[in-house]
Parts: sequence; structure tokens; C-alpha cells
Amino acid sequence: MDHSAALLELSSGMPVIYGGDRIAYVSEELATAFQPGDKLLVVQTTGDLLRIPAEVSDKTKSAVAVAYEAFAGMSGVSDEDVSRFFEEFALRLGDPEAWSEIAAANAADVAQAQARGRSTTRLAAGEKMRRGMVEGLRAWRDMPGLSGRVVERAQHDGWSAEQLMAPLGVVGFVFEGRPNVFADAAGVLRSGNTVVFRIGSDALGTARAIVAHALAPALEAAGLPAGAATLVDSADRAAGWAMFSDPRLALAVARGSGRAVEQLGSVARQSGVPVSLHGTGGAWIVADASADPHRLERAVFHSLDRKVCNTLNTVCLPQDRPELADAFLRGITAAGERLGHGFKLHIVRGDERVVPADFFTTVTEVRRAEGDVTEPIAEPLDIDALGHEWEWEQTPEVTVKLVATTEEAVALFNKYSPQFVASLITSAEDLAERFYRSVNAPFVGDGFTRWVDGQYTLGRPELGLSNWQTGRLFARGAILSGDGVFTVRTRVRQTDPEIGR
Repeated sequence: MDHSAALLELSSGMPVIYGGDRIAYVSEELATAFQPGDKLLVVQTTGDLLRIPAEVSDKTKSAVAVAYEAFAGMSGVSDEDVSRFFEEFALRLGDPEAWSEIAAANAADVAQAQARGRSTTRLAAGEKMRRGMVEGLRAWRDMPGLSGRVVERAQHDGWSAEQLMAPLGVVGFVFEGRPNVFADAAGVLRSGNTVVFRIGSDALGTARAIVAHALAPALEAAGLPAGAATLVDSADRAAGWAMFSDPRLALAVARGSGRAVEQLGSVARQSGVPVSLHGTGGAWIVADASADPHRLERAVFHSLDRKVCNTLNTVCLPQDRPELADAFLRGITAAGERLGHGFKLHIVRGDERVVPADFFTTVTEVRRAEGDVTEPIAEPLDIDALGHEWEWEQTPEVTVKLVATTEEAVALFNKYSPQFVASLITSAEDLAERFYRSVNAPFVGDGFTRWVDGQYTLGRPELGLSNWQTGRLFARGAILSGDGVFTVRTRVRQTDPEIGR
């Protein structure tokens, strides 16, 4: 007997079981909004009840279907065709007429985001972003194809077995309002995959313009399937939930931060879709008692040029070397002067002596997404908030903690940080080695933190960075790039027909 039935309505207060032994309740708002044809996703880890409108579900399914069909067509595409696609894409981004259309759409997106009090640090598509996109696409153009590359070969009497790289499938990609991610994520085509994008509503107009004036024409010019790179044209965040719950995805990638990314990851995992997440950002710098003050000052300065995930967020200073606190202050002061809007500090309670006492009573103009706000230069912070990521616009914002030893700083990092980027400023090589072994971070350095970027460091545009706050990654590094999206097939060649078990 079939006991299933379609969900046609929800009622306020309706209990919904999740996690096997817990109950969530339908809110009045959700009950009112739910219509026949809508879908209800229950996040099994949190009990979040997510409504996917029927229209959004249909649009997302169609986009994934197009990318899924295109993946089959990629088997007939040569490496030369893929290289041509990247060059055609780069040429169109470099074309003044095409870029003027994209820039106009981006200006409209920026204006609308500013009107809503949204951050535009990553949204504005200026000349520097365009150059970076073009450079990234040409890096993919020049990279050899991966499909068919031999990973391992085992030779036996009368037969042999080879492990070969092969395309993975459709990669679903949800990212925040950063138009340049189009060029990064298109890298999955280098290894024969296809991609379906969903971009945040702030940048949707820019995304449409990039597709219309650069991406789609490049696919056509290179002879690639039209759906090899597909945009889910929806401003509704439910499109991300719908896409990540589609079992046709071979991999789900989310870039952003905070709870939204964690929620997307949960949706993908419970749907059986492998996932790569970049959650909370914020880099840490630890200064050892042997640190050179000038080196610390310059590391701080060069880690605060703009707010992105690998920007300095937390600094640990030795409690018995006040000259290092002075060096830190010189570095952040210079960084604030460069951007023209001062700096902001959060001092862990009990460590207030690390800065002048009048920092807590002297106010400054802090530039935030909603505009300039008058705040004290420094404010006390509970230690439980040590890993909080500060989202700033033009006013560098950092948390400061005094420590007795570097080992104490490592313990704090491992407990409170997003376990992402750690840098140690020291003159002791043996301590640097102990730091590397004990700090639970995928990215470890000894200077500025902004090097954590696939294109900058490895010459390969990244699909995303991953931290270790939810466990170490399996069989890959924390920089996910287009050439890292593959599976392995095994092929046997038999020369002796009498071989048998």
C-alpha cells in the first residue's frame, strides 16, 4: 500500500520531526506562505524549515537539467575546444563594448545594494577585478586537460591496470555577490565538468550581463554545449536550497560565510551530494616573544588592505613585550590611513592595557555598509567572541588578545577560531615548526595573511577555500580549484587471453 501523499498545505504550529528524535514547529508566516506545489525542506541537523516555491523549484531543476545534459556532450569536446572557450571568454571581458554593458549592470547592482545598506566591498566590478578575471581565464586556457591523465599504473603478467583522471559531473555553485567568481568557477570545464551557478541577489544583474555579453557567446564560439555553464536566474535564496538538494549534482560548492553556508552544506549532505564549503573567514596573526617588531608591523599592514576572508581578524601578542603592541598599532594605524577611515579594535577583557586607556573613550568615524557610524576606537570583548569575524568596509577592524606563550595562542586558535588561516611572527625556527604541527589550520604562514588565494599563490583560480572548523578534508587540499574536480576511473588492458582467477 502506498502511504505517501502530496503536501498541499501547512498549518501554524504543525509539528515536524527532524534528526530522528526532535520536533520543529511550523510558524504562522511559513504556513501562510506555503502553497500547493511548493516544497518543504527539513534540515536534519538544525530543524530549519525551508520553503522552496514551486516556481523557484522548477527554474532550478531546469537549469540543473541543462547542465546535466551538457555534461554528456562534453565527452565529445576536445582540450583545444575548451582552451578556445577560455580565450573567447577572456577576449569578451577585455572588449570595451562588452565590458561597458557589464559595468553598467554592476553600477546598478552597487547602487541598489548601497540603498539597502548592504556591503559592496566585493560587489564592485572595477578594472582590477576585470584584469584578474581575464588573467584567471587565460591561466585555465594554458593549463593542459586532465581527462585521461594516468594517476597510477599496475603491470601484471599478461595484463595491466591504469587509474585515470576523469570528469566528475555537474558542479553546483552558490556564491555571494562577487562577479569575479564566474571566471574562477568556469575552471571546472578544464577537466570536462559542467557548472550551474546561483549568485546572490545583490549581483544578479551583473551576472546576467556577464552571461549575455561574455560567457554564452564564448561557449558558442568554442563549440561547447550551451548549458556547460548555466546561471540559475533567480534572486530567491531558495534557489540555492533547491539546487543543493538535486541529486544530479556531483559536487556542491558554497562560498560565503556564516550560517547561510552551513545551512547549504547541511541541505547538500542530507541529499547525498558531496559538498565543499567555505564558512567563516578571518585570519589570525600570533607574535612570539622573539618576533621582530618591524616584521610584525608590516605583516599587519599588508593583511588589512581590504576585507575578504583572508584579512587579519585576530592578533595574539605576548604580554611581556609592549614594543610588539606598539608595532601592531603602527601597522593598523597605517592600514587605516591608507583607506582613509581610521581603525577599530576589540580588546579581550582583562587585556585592556595593550592599548592606551583613552582608546576606550575616544570616538572615531567607522565606515560600515550602512554608512559612517560614531564608535569608540576600542571596545572590550568577551573571550567567547574571540573568533568573531568582523565585516568592515573601509575601517580595518581587529580583535586583540594578550597571551603568556605561543602555546596559549595556539590553544585559543584551535578552540575559538574558524580554523582557517594562522600566521606566526617569530625568530625561532624550532618554534615555527612546533606551531605548524600544533595549529589546526589548513593555511599556515609566517608573515602577512592575504596570500591565501589559489590564483595568487598557486597560479590557479579557485572555486573556493575551505577551513577545518567542521573537520579536515578528505584526500584534497583546502584550495579547491577547477583542476581538482575529478574522479578516477580504472581501465584494464589484457594481452594474454588465458588470464583468469
